[in-house]
Amino acid sequence: MKKALKLACISCAVTIALAGCSQSNNSASTPVVTKQTQQVKTYTAKTFFDTTSIMGSSFSPSGAKVLVSSDESGIYSLYEVDAKTGDKTRLTNFEDSTYPVRYFPNDDRVLFTKDSGGNERYHVYVREVDGTTKNLTPGDETRASFAGFTEDGSQFFITNNQRNAKFMDLYRVDSKTYKVTPVYQNTLGLDVGAISPDGRYIALSKNNTNKDSDTFILDTYTKSLKPQLISKHDAPAQYSPETFSADSKSLYYSTDANGEFSQVWRYDLASGEHSPALKDDWDVSFIYFSKSGRYQVSGVNADASTKVTVIDTQTGKEIAMPTLPAGNLRSVNFSSDEKTMAFYLNSDTSPSNLFVWQVGSNQAKQLTNTLSKEINQNDLVESTIVRFKSFDGLEIPGVLYKPKQASSTNKVPALVWVHGGPGGQSRTGYSAMQQHLVNHGYAIFAVNNRGSSGYGKTFFHLDDKKHGTDDLQDIVYGKKHLQSLDWVDADKIGIMGGSYGGFMTAAALAFEPEEFKVGINIFGVTNWVRTLNSIPPWWESFKKALYDEMGDPATDGERHRAISPLFHADNITKPLMVIQGANDPRVLQVESDELVAAVKANGVPVEYVLFDDEGHGFSKKENRISASNAYLNFLDTYLKELFGPQG
Repeated sequence: MKKALKLACISCAVTIALAGCSQSNNSASTPVVTKQTQQVKTYTAKTFFDTTSIMGSSFSPSGAKVLVSSDESGIYSLYEVDAKTGDKTRLTNFEDSTYPVRYFPNDDRVLFTKDSGGNERYHVYVREVDGTTKNLTPGDETRASFAGFTEDGSQFFITNNQRNAKFMDLYRVDSKTYKVTPVYQNTLGLDVGAISPDGRYIALSKNNTNKDSDTFILDTYTKSLKPQLISKHDAPAQYSPETFSADSKSLYYSTDANGEFSQVWRYDLASGEHSPALKDDWDVSFIYFSKSGRYQVSGVNADASTKVTVIDTQTGKEIAMPTLPAGNLRSVNFSSDEKTMAFYLNSDTSPSNLFVWQVGSNQAKQLTNTLSKEINQNDLVESTIVRFKSFDGLEIPGVLYKPKQASSTNKVPALVWVHGGPGGQSRTGYSAMQQHLVNHGYAIFAVNNRGSSGYGKTFFHLDDKKHGTDDLQDIVYGKKHLQSLDWVDADKIGIMGGSYGGFMTAAALAFEPEEFKVGINIFGVTNWVRTLNSIPPWWESFKKALYDEMGDPATDGERHRAISPLFHADNITKPLMVIQGANDPRVLQVESDELVAAVKANGVPVEYVLFDDEGHGFSKKENRISASNAYLNFLDTYLKELFGPQG
């Protein structure tokens, strides 16, 4: 059922349905002609979100099918895709999105996860071969996750917080009977990182501070069940388990103890020896192996793009991939016989498409075409990586999208986009929301301010307990960089972002009220005092690390109040849009309610879009379309000034 969206617009002084305020053309595309450019075709939000988002690449035991989750129906549902023909069969049909885990190793049953209305209390479900489903982790307050199968497929592992809302305990589940047996009761605040294929060893991690963490090994064959520390170190460093070797003899873990960037090291379980396994000039993001260990898959976060490498461990050489369309590999997976590889390709101008490849053959088969048939890919925009100097001379990177309409004689308005976090990163790759705005003539500069991940641990920690101050100045200087470009309208630059980026948006309007002409706050924190005192209980294991970065509310409450836009909302004089999910467990609705009321009291135009069936983000395509229409209408009115304040 379509949800009613309320948009409170102070300048309209009425509450109306969002669809009724739309200025978008209902046709699929509209040509725009400028003096300096060729004809540019623009598309509606609905057309952009006709694009299908897809994830998952688990093979069925026979290798004949691939398990995915696709939002082609409007929400994410499970499908199995024929590996030869690309034909899809829908497997789930819930009101809420369902996300794939994998097939069972020995039959076509499927494991998947689902929450309720975006509340982030994910449960683990099994879909039987006959189509019936069973919740393996019931309980209204339960949060659970899948942790891996044993090598023979007779058992699998899950974690959940049913015993104590703050801690995730580990359980073993019989694959036939679904009998649940406790394995490890987590009383130390440890997180399960990896489980050996033979089921004997559990790798655990513990966050000590936001700069320091440890890795432990738990041998389930011992009576004590006491985790053993394997990451003894003196200087602060991060140690995090990645995966076990296929023979269960070694653990691979990541650490930044040996330089600015994370490397992967190997720990021999018998000898206790540590040895380097993989390093790069950037962070090594992940490593894992095919079932027998024949193929090693690793990824490097290279300047906001993930570069995936697949190594044949028998030869030690990278496998020779066939000729493929432009894009970056994602979600590489192998069939159980290791003869077939599934993967996705994604680029700025192409959403993820699923491919299968018979290893060693000359051609891969593309199973999906996820971009809307109405969209000409040539109308979309590829990003460039740009760097600029901030207020103190620090070099700041960002991802810049230049509209095709833009030129020195046709200057366009621009937006500084701020990612989530703190500690996130804006990256290259397809975004229907961003491409929609760029297609309609808005430049987007996704600034990776100090404190962003991916640029070394020194850069990452530069914003510790300086949120809303130094990192905000990076955003302001990102705006100044936009103003230096001869194709940007220097007087028409706004700011927008989600989650932590929503906080930065509100902070920019409150603390730098003359810098940005408009702001769009998408489920952003506005009251750090409340947020840090009301974090979800399952964040307990990394609460200390969060407090090290943001400050402990018991001792830093004064600073939290000083950087919270809500308490300085009387400074906000520029038009503001606020997007909020009613079920958000991270940023409570009351935060957005209070900010909207406070800014309205200033006589400033405020538009408020509340989704009653979402949490911290958008799981439903209908809501993503509505939000994107709202962004465009708001920006056209207050940044481009195409319409009067009445819309």
